Amino acid sequence: MKFTPLFLLLWLCSTLAMATDLPSRIEIKYAVTTDIGEGEIDEVMEIKHIEDKAHYSINSKAQATGMYKLIEPNSIIRHSEGFITQKGLRPVRAYEKRGQKKPSVAEFDWKNHVITLHHQGHHAKEVMPDDTLDRLSMSYNFMFTSLPKHHVDCYIANGDTLQLSRYTITKEMLDTPIGKMETVVLTRQEEKHSKLKRKLWLALNNHMLPVRIVSVEDNGREIDKMVAEVNISYKKEH
Repeated sequence: MKFTPLFLLLWLCSTLAMATDLPSRIEIKYAVTTDIGEGEIDEVMEIKHIEDKAHYSINSKAQATGMYKLIEPNSIIRHSEGFITQKGLRPVRAYEKRGQKKPSVAEFDWKNHVITLHHQGHHAKEVMPDDTLDRLSMSYNFMFTSLPKHHVDCYIANGDTLQLSRYTITKEMLDTPIGKMETVVLTRQEEKHSKLKRKLWLALNNHMLPVRIVSVEDNGREIDKMVAEVNISYKKEH
């Protein structure tokens, strides 16, 4: 492959910027509003380089606050871990645990393209398409891969199902407690008459971090997660 001197310089600069700008740790605090009360979510993403491979882990803890905590005292723990590739995140294990219930676990076998789903004592194996994600890794995936212009299709492991979702792509200036942000907005396209909803705002000038997520869940509960604090650490590789 041949490069003109100017193109080579631009390519080297962009490559170095990506290498030096990649965070080693991201902490995000969200204020949560639901139709029956308020809560908070703490999420931490860590990125490590082991044997020339980039590994990631994301931990999320959601809990009610105020009077809502009397109604919903249990926390929700989510976790996703895996590798970072040129096409984005590639999870190998993810789980969600609500209170004292057994966790729902997804195991991703990329060699054989099989996903194993453990949910409420049941186990199921399915053929796993490329670019399959869990809900947590999907929120951070576009830190590491570019978005198409109009829409993105991806398979999401959620509980005992593997669902194909299409998100349309728009842009919006978002007011947040930590300032105005230019964002890319992903809106999931639902079936007609469906009550489900999911919409993500990604910070265009801050690593495409998820700064707001609005959803309506299977139980009909409306949830609005708005960023309240972001801390980003950069660690030089030796």
